[in-house]
Amino acid sequence: MLKISGCGDILIADRLPEGKYKGFEEIRSLLMSHDVRFGNLETTIHRNEGYPSLFPGGGYSMADPDVLDDVREYGFNLLSIANNHMLDFSHKGLEATLGYLREKKLAFAGAGMNLAEASAPCYIETRNGRAALIAVTSSFHDSDAAGNQSVDMNGRPGVNPLRHTEVLQVTPDLIKAVQRIALCSGINDYRDFGAKNGYVMQSKNIKLRDVRFTEGDEIKKLSNVLEKDLDRVVSRINEAKSQADCVIVSVHGHQLKGTDNYADDFIVEFCQAAADAGANIVFCHGAHVIRGIEKRGDSVIFYGLGDFVLKNELERKLPADFYEKYSIPYEYYGSVGLAMDIRSNGQTRGLCATKEAWESFIPSIEFDTEEKKVTSVKLYPITLHFELPRSRRGWPELSGSKEILEELEKISADYDTHISADTDKDYGIIVQ
Repeated sequence: MLKISGCGDILIADRLPEGKYKGFEEIRSLLMSHDVRFGNLETTIHRNEGYPSLFPGGGYSMADPDVLDDVREYGFNLLSIANNHMLDFSHKGLEATLGYLREKKLAFAGAGMNLAEASAPCYIETRNGRAALIAVTSSFHDSDAAGNQSVDMNGRPGVNPLRHTEVLQVTPDLIKAVQRIALCSGINDYRDFGAKNGYVMQSKNIKLRDVRFTEGDEIKKLSNVLEKDLDRVVSRINEAKSQADCVIVSVHGHQLKGTDNYADDFIVEFCQAAADAGANIVFCHGAHVIRGIEKRGDSVIFYGLGDFVLKNELERKLPADFYEKYSIPYEYYGSVGLAMDIRSNGQTRGLCATKEAWESFIPSIEFDTEEKKVTSVKLYPITLHFELPRSRRGWPELSGSKEILEELEKISADYDTHISADTDKDYGIIVQ
């Protein structure tokens, strides 16, 4: 029997407090009771070796390599680094991050010096079995995607990309309106010129610049995973199945459907396809809130693990681009706290003002290595203490919150998965 725990986003910016903090030992003890301890490391790790990217992942995340000692202190031994922040400091920042992770001997997957490295499974040996991790991200700038090597040229460093197509389906009367807008505005003239001369691929859909439209009976968004990315991941799952007892797939994606608590259709499509292909556990993260759970055959999909550490406002340094974005005068460059207050409009918007981002859970999974199936799942609620000031909140502590379990019970029902929150224990369980 292999025991596996999973945690969401680790947005760590500085070292653990001296002497740790109240609740640290309990959460470490829980994680260390598992053979495999997974988390998503959502920051670059270096000492300013990189250059700020023109297209960061929403902000600029960088932590000193010594924080990896704290990540290990929590108990983590398996990390995803496929996320929207991994190229915040361009290729040199990524290369430094890879180097420090290897120096600290932490197993990781999801980014590399080319697409083969970024998409390859990593493996971890435990006394009770061998686990594989394949990590992808659907939230990234196009330039962040790792590239293949050719016979005579290096590949491109980057993340393992999970791309998707998105088309807006509209009714016949509206499709005519779209055609008229395109014709009268000339918005597509440059693209059409490129298509005519073979520089741009033609599409059967009607486009307004980068938005594609198709005709249908109702108005809705159609999103589907890009087939070549799915095929690449499935090939890696097949490889991992032959080399490991348990296959874990990690998905970092912000895209939503309706509300934050529901993943976009293409993410659901991908996760289900990964499980059907042989992934035993799929961990999703990136939305910064909890999402539902799906028990699918002998596998289990977690559509949103939420946050584990949330200290992104305590960055030590920020590039000029960040200050310029928020129109901060040059004499205040270097004032990170001020910059964060301006971005959050005085702590009234963003993650710092979203209570749901500070409440999450840790799944505890038992996996039968002989039968190749998930046999039990316990769900341990945690809090990152939304009520505390910026300086002290963001470290996780077990909470036993029935509200979190009840929310998981509610949103998981949409996947025909039933969770029992009615227990005198400090955890919930997935009902088989």
